[in-house]
Order: sequence, then C-alpha cells, then structure tokens
Amino acid sequence: MKYIFKVMLLCIIICLPIVLFAQSKQQIQVEEKVEQLRKAMINGDSIMLDKLTSENLLYRHSGGHFDDKKEFIQKISSGNSDFVTIDLLDQKFSVVNKKMVIVYHTLEAKTNDNGKPANVNLYVMLVWEKQQGNWRLVARQAAKKV
Repeated sequence: MKYIFKVMLLCIIICLPIVLFAQSKQQIQVEEKVEQLRKAMINGDSIMLDKLTSENLLYRHSGGHFDDKKEFIQKISSGNSDFVTIDLLDQKFSVVNKKMVIVYHTLEAKTNDNGKPANVNLYVMLVWEKQQGNWRLVARQAAKKV
C-alpha cells in the first residue's frame, strides 16, 4: 500500500508541472490574441480582425444584438462602431482544454460611433478555439456594468 501511494505521489509530482505549463502556454498564446484583437478594434483593421475570428463567430452586444463575422468586421472597419480607446481590466483565463480558452474581463472604452462620443463599461466573456493551429475568437458575450 505504501509503495502504491509513493508511486501515485511521484506521478503527481512529475505530471503537475507539465499540466500547469501547458495551461500557461495556452494562456500566454490567447493573451497575445486578445491584445491583437484590442488593437485591431481600435485601428479598425479588417485584415487582422478577419485573421483573429472564426468563420462561425457569434458576437453578442450588451444590448442583445448578435453580429456574425462579416457584420462584426464591417461595423468596426467602417467606423460605425468606432473604438477610440479600449482598456481591459481584471482579465482572467479559464483553460478548458488544449483547444479552448475562455477569457473574462472588464472592458472600459471611449467610442465615437457615427461621430457620437461615449464611454462604454462592460463585462465581457470571450471564447477562443484553436482552429487549424491558430487561436480564433468563436464567441463573445457582453453585459452592461451596473
């Protein structure tokens, strides 16, 4: 019995750092993608937005409206949804598995949608999936901060 316990303990000691490293590697990769998305949204960069998003993107606004990938990119790149600044606060990562990471943060932004300045404060959840070797945004859900 002591032998089995020692073997199990040794396996845990050896495997735990491997699992933690794999998660932190995924987290680092997705964290970079979140930053690229933030910059692309500020710059209205349709090429980068296309690279970062899945063909099946569901982008839900805090008002309840859903955008697909095409609509999301068009609104950002045309300036209809114009982010002047975006700050991401209290960001947390939940590594679901090797191919899926969920990101939670508070988004504080200054916008200028259709020439109308405003401040935005939202709770946001992003779902990232590794597709063909690249992390892509597959879903986004926003809720107004009250």
